[in-house]
Amino acid sequence: MEYYWYVTVFLFGTIIGSFLNVVIYRLHTGKSTAGRSHCLSCGETLKWYELVPLVSYLALRGTCRTCAAHIPLRYFLVELFTGASFVFLWWFTEHNLALFGFHAVIASLLIVIFVYDVRHMIIPDEMVVFLTAASLVLVWYRQGSLDALFVAMLSGLGMAAFFGAFWLVSRGRWMGLGDAKLAFPLGVLLGPIASISAVVLSFWIGAAVSLLLLALQKLFRAGMSRTHGWVRGKTRLPFSHVPLRMKSEIPFAPFLILGFLSAYYFHVDIFTNYIHIF
Repeated sequence: MEYYWYVTVFLFGTIIGSFLNVVIYRLHTGKSTAGRSHCLSCGETLKWYELVPLVSYLALRGTCRTCAAHIPLRYFLVELFTGASFVFLWWFTEHNLALFGFHAVIASLLIVIFVYDVRHMIIPDEMVVFLTAASLVLVWYRQGSLDALFVAMLSGLGMAAFFGAFWLVSRGRWMGLGDAKLAFPLGVLLGPIASISAVVLSFWIGAAVSLLLLALQKLFRAGMSRTHGWVRGKTRLPFSHVPLRMKSEIPFAPFLILGFLSAYYFHVDIFTNYIHIF
């Protein structure tokens, strides 16, 4: 019976992931999320069997049935990750339906923010507002006191002020104002101590990913040179619009979210780890 629930939660998560794909694509385009889905290349309205989460993408091999245009892998990954996230949350909340619902909403909003910032370098204000409301309600539901809610809000303000100071001092060159806005609901959920760990982890993860991407770009350029001879100009990675440099702007919200997930769900504590190491 427990296996049945996990499968059900996963399938439900993939359906939600399919909807999140629609939100990510149509947000700020003037298109309603209630409209029929269609191919982004030929405009053909998709049939129901072309919209089955995960299965349709695999069956169609990532292409449109009508025009054979490529469908971004992002759609499949969002559905898969949402389903997997819901399974984890079902386990994390110990099958508490109400608690699972709160966390599922928060996870869905974070997925939208994560992918949208990667695509557009913008954090949607609407998603941050919804995330803030969900975070405050979750804190109230779990602790049920005004004192706890007040401490949570102070934690959120402190985390937001930290990133806001970066934005103010650099005039937006080091950090976007959207990152400071996103930090508030994350700080509300984390609390004062875990917020510090999340901030440090977000910078560590950001640095590690940036160095990895630069190394991959260098290897990709070397591979192109061996295959096609001398490559003129700067080579970019296949999934990047421009060549990456040390000073290139990269979206920070994904790293902030990963730092939050590490501290909140996996209880990574830099203070404890530091003591153990040294």
